[in-house]
Amino acid sequence: MAFSLPKLFGQHSISQNLMENLQVNKIDNDQDLEKAFAIRRTVFVGEQNCPPELEYENEDVSTHFLATINNLPAGACRWRKTDAGYKLERFAVLKDYRGKGLGQALVTAVLADLPPDAAYVYLNAQIDAMGLYSKFGFVAEGEQFEEAGIQHFKMVKK
Repeated sequence: MAFSLPKLFGQHSISQNLMENLQVNKIDNDQDLEKAFAIRRTVFVGEQNCPPELEYENEDVSTHFLATINNLPAGACRWRKTDAGYKLERFAVLKDYRGKGLGQALVTAVLADLPPDAAYVYLNAQIDAMGLYSKFGFVAEGEQFEEAGIQHFKMVKK
């Protein structure tokens, strides 16, 4: 399923040139899933030194997304249902595509895909990404914590 970015973005701005070339799709095949995994390996394992064994868990119970620019893989994320609610996870954008609205596109697509009964939506945000999530109504809750060697805050959608 491809998401129409002009409709989804509404109040969120993104350059017109990029919007014409940017797509976020729900992954429905192994080839695209491997592209998403490759992005996550590059960002989390390669750049952020996360242990690979922590990066790949709950894959079979997650709904995955792949963002492309000019048909090239550029970003990935997923959501899954947990005992607490719906958790958004593994937002990763390749270095060359950062700062171009791709993170906003991924969050927009994931939120649009959640079931209507998704009353409690949360994520564990890296400190540097908190500003992005706050644009979508997420608010930090609790104390700062470390996950895979990186500082995070739990954020909940209000």
